[in-house]
Amino acid sequence: MPARLDVATRRDWIASSEGPRALDVRTANAFTTVHIPGSYNVPLDLLREHRDELSRHLVADIVLVCRSGARAGQAETLLAETARPDVHVLDGGLLAWQRAGAPVNNGSARWDLERQVRLVAGGLVLTGVLASVLVPNMKWLSAAIGGGLAMAALINSCVMGLLLSKLPYNRDASERW
Repeated sequence: MPARLDVATRRDWIASSEGPRALDVRTANAFTTVHIPGSYNVPLDLLREHRDELSRHLVADIVLVCRSGARAGQAETLLAETARPDVHVLDGGLLAWQRAGAPVNNGSARWDLERQVRLVAGGLVLTGVLASVLVPNMKWLSAAIGGGLAMAALINSCVMGLLLSKLPYNRDASERW
């Protein structure tokens, strides 16, 4: 099997008796909102922390899933370090899966973390620009947010997203206490 799987190959493979184990590496919030039936939620941060243990316990082929394929690619790199030859990434992620009309389990609708980051970052930039009319140094708030977004793109990680994921809205009831 190739390291990248298209939706049709994934659907055929999962229907077979030797179907792979699907690991969804998105946040618990995103997974709760929508996921591929039969997949298991192992957020990327948790996978980073427990990759060796997880790799030892999984005996079947693994298909990594995220929203678009980027996070799953990072997870593939992490699991490759454990010398697993049977790790694959769903090409195009959950978005491609849904575009193909493949089945999904829908949960309670919540905003994606990425959308929340855009709202908070945009609101802070707008606040900084408008407030700088009265307090000129407030322009630096907008500059800091812009710099943070640029850094998040360069390192492919988002501190604001990490902080927002800790809010009660973004956590399941079992994670809140």
